[in-house]
Amino acid sequence: MCSDWKRYRLCGFPPPSSGHIAIAQILGILEQAPAVAQPLEGGSPGVDFLHAYTEAARLAFADRALYVADPDFVAPPAGSWASLLDPAYLKERAALIGAQSMKVAKPGTPRGAAVSLAAQADQPESGTSHISIVDADGRAVAMTTTIEGQFGARQMVRGFLLNNELTDFSFAASDAQGRPIANRVAPGKRPRSSMSPTLVFDRASGQLLMSLGSPGGALIIHYTAKSLLGTLAWRLDAQQAVALPNFGSTNGPTLLEAGRFQPATVEALRARGHEVRELPMTSGLQAIERTATGWFGGADPRREGVVMGD
Repeated sequence: MCSDWKRYRLCGFPPPSSGHIAIAQILGILEQAPAVAQPLEGGSPGVDFLHAYTEAARLAFADRALYVADPDFVAPPAGSWASLLDPAYLKERAALIGAQSMKVAKPGTPRGAAVSLAAQADQPESGTSHISIVDADGRAVAMTTTIEGQFGARQMVRGFLLNNELTDFSFAASDAQGRPIANRVAPGKRPRSSMSPTLVFDRASGQLLMSLGSPGGALIIHYTAKSLLGTLAWRLDAQQAVALPNFGSTNGPTLLEAGRFQPATVEALRARGHEVRELPMTSGLQAIERTATGWFGGADPRREGVVMGD
């Protein structure tokens, strides 16, 4: 699944993964919202940017909770997942961002969509790995894989650990009004994930520019979006972008990586109505970008990843 942003074409995994749609919505909403003059302050994301980003994230995660599930079982709104990325729709969503945090966003309704579903409650996700590779001939892969929690289902068959992906389904089949939840369990159904392996191309030439992704449950979406913004919008190199402090929201509190933001930043967000939680946000980003002199890689200092090449 591919979408356009600025002069780039971003290609990621379609539903049942929610990753690409959520990232594209966040970036698209930010593009439609008033521009932030200085997104980085002292090398870290500043208050104005964090406010705009986490509000955009709330809007994207609200849509994710309502709409995204296995397309073999659930029809996309208005007949196409692209309806969630329509510029007119994203402009409507961006207009909801105000001076104060909305705290919890409501899902939107793309034009032509008829909604009879209930939103899924937030649930923890875990147990993911990512690798990005570009070979000597320019062939590239961005691969994210998961068996869910550590050691998956705790069952090994012929040397392979079985996954525990049932925990990526909604624990409830419907809401209190009896409306079905799109990501409810069903035989043969694939669970919704947040995996966001991403390839970036130049829109005009079609040339591959980047391969990136991360483990980290639902926060994969924010880790990957952060790295895209850092490299493509803020002109940092891949290593600098990967190492930036982590931040986000899954349509609840504003999440900041513990120990990486100044107390003044935290207090300024609270003054704008944010419920701020500082916590470990252990991304495992891997990124490779094309430069004028060849390929340049970035590995997340928070985990054991390393850049290798010859």
